[in-house]
Amino acid sequence: MAGRMVLGSAALAALVRPASAPDPAGGHRVLPVAPELTGLLPNRGLRRGSTIAVATGQPRRSGGTSLVLALLAEASRAGSWCAVVGVPTFGAGAAAEAGIALDRLALVPNPGPDWPTVVAALIDGVDVVVTAVPATVSASVAARLAARARQRGSVLVPYGRWDGADVTLQVVRGVWEGLGPGRGRLRRREVTVSARGRGAAARPKEVKVWLPGNTLTRVIPRPARLADPSRRGALTLVGSA
Repeated sequence: MAGRMVLGSAALAALVRPASAPDPAGGHRVLPVAPELTGLLPNRGLRRGSTIAVATGQPRRSGGTSLVLALLAEASRAGSWCAVVGVPTFGAGAAAEAGIALDRLALVPNPGPDWPTVVAALIDGVDVVVTAVPATVSASVAARLAARARQRGSVLVPYGRWDGADVTLQVVRGVWEGLGPGRGRLRRREVTVSARGRGAAARPKEVKVWLPGNTLTRVIPRPARLADPSRRGALTLVGSA
């Protein structure tokens, strides 16, 4: 059974540095993602030191949280530590169902005004750091966090509007499956995920995938849009108590 610990941000540095300690020189330079998503990423995975943004859309249609889960699952299964900051609705149950190892998952639901410090501390010792983007984040703070990820060999995954990301992913369309005429349950959703970026990712792409699921249908060119969230408070480490 997974346990939970809640810690103040002052304890973050001591906690995360021994937790993962990614080695950009000797470790794997590209962390794996689900096969369905490899075509969206220039290195066919999460390259250490990169910033991969997940743009949000309309709350009911965005599918952004499901996309974040899909991005983390393979890296987590392969042994990487992951952290999610500023997303109070991100649940351990959904993470476990997606295949994320709860004993290597740190949750900081409400980082508050210390958000840049919390994210920077996690970048120092965690392989993949997902963070909701506060509406007030400045371009200089964003640039410093991206630079820190490059230096430390972490993958930064801003969830919201983030200018200058290496790749920006967004769910642009989705259709649910499972409901019949007057009965049934929502079971999975076929979504179209778009990608655009710079350098090797400059050519826009789209894939259709099932979330949750593992069926890729096609890849076609197309651009994407952006948007944002925000939040405040303490660290929840989901793992064995």
